[in-house]
Amino acid sequence: MTSTSVLLNSNDRILILAPHPDDEVLGCGGIIQKAVAMRIPLRIVYFSYGDNNQWSFLIYRKHPVLEPAAARSMGMVRHDEAYRATEELGVSAEDLVFLGYPDFKTLAIWCLHWNDTSPAMSMLTRVNAVPYASALRPGAPYKGEEILRDLKSILQQFKPTKVFLSHAGDHNPDHRALYLFTRIALWDLEKEMNPQLYPYPVHCKHWPFPKGLHPDEPLEPPALFKNVISWQDYSLSSEDITRKQNALEMYKSQYEYSAKYLLSFIRTNELFGHFPAINLEQNIASVPLFPDRDTSIIPVPRQLTNGERALFVGFEKNYVSLENNCLVISIELSRPLGKTVGASIYAFGYSNLCPFAKMPKLHIRFGAIEHRIYDQNRRLPNKIIKIKRQAKHLVFHVPLEVLGNPEKILMSSRTYLSKVSLDWTPWREIEL
Repeated sequence: MTSTSVLLNSNDRILILAPHPDDEVLGCGGIIQKAVAMRIPLRIVYFSYGDNNQWSFLIYRKHPVLEPAAARSMGMVRHDEAYRATEELGVSAEDLVFLGYPDFKTLAIWCLHWNDTSPAMSMLTRVNAVPYASALRPGAPYKGEEILRDLKSILQQFKPTKVFLSHAGDHNPDHRALYLFTRIALWDLEKEMNPQLYPYPVHCKHWPFPKGLHPDEPLEPPALFKNVISWQDYSLSSEDITRKQNALEMYKSQYEYSAKYLLSFIRTNELFGHFPAINLEQNIASVPLFPDRDTSIIPVPRQLTNGERALFVGFEKNYVSLENNCLVISIELSRPLGKTVGASIYAFGYSNLCPFAKMPKLHIRFGAIEHRIYDQNRRLPNKIIKIKRQAKHLVFHVPLEVLGNPEKILMSSRTYLSKVSLDWTPWREIEL
């Protein structure tokens, strides 16, 4: 299953980045215990207070949690649960840091809220800045550069040798966003540090399998990514497994709502692995973003009724190349786009010569007939990109100057029916 095991040594400094309170236990409960046992420096950072899970709040409170103040109070419930859970694992309270960015909104910040744009507005708490006095920086606006500021500050102060963080292929948008912001922060700081990265998956379709408590079975990699990622694992002793389960049960607000799912992570191991960077050279053959991608295991979203299932559109093939100073993207769909079915391509450039907040962040939206190009919310002229399209085949040439003459590119794509996502590809790192 895996090629290597994760090893900690006495010179390590371990940074755990968790999108929400409970992710640190799900993905890294065993690693945390090992770091504590070895008495090596450990820091756990929470991206959000997890204040947007209405269904779990309903079960926990026994009534709907709809008012902004009530949602913030649930954020503090999860904040306090994190202290109890990590205490069960042996972590000191002073080793926890909470950033307070908006639950279920951080990927929107990544895509749309940089530089001169207004801060994002959170869904339940209805604020556009960190509202928690216990956060690292109360009042920080919900903007991309503010998130980078906090992550870079933590990295520079703590100087980790190993960073455990959420996965780029995770289905939850906050998990993807934390990975992306962390990559930019580390690229900005690459002259100061180069820690090893250990992304851990939590939310993937039909995974973990089987659901429920299976403490004697190993955690296998998600089927969607098994051919793309070289996985590493960390083995847990029976005592580690027991303490991990005890810590997880401290998250009562989540445990009552989804115990069967959460207990699926109480296994004999923990998994880590990330997508390798894609290296492109001028006028060399196209490179597949996802070699051997098995589209037959991509499930049709539950939201689709029987009558709409015929509208499902997925990505059969997705290639990139570099030709004449243009990023060339070639996409083959499983069927043509329709009136209500669209596709989006995202391509964000990175250069150490320009702050990332000011770099172009392209979003190309395709409908059945026309397409539109945006840089965040700003509409750009269609003529800046050369596009060829057939019924199920899209090819477009993006001049590197349109992407800010980058050294690296972060790219993703998705199809959707109205607001329902149909298929999507995780963000991949492309080096030029």
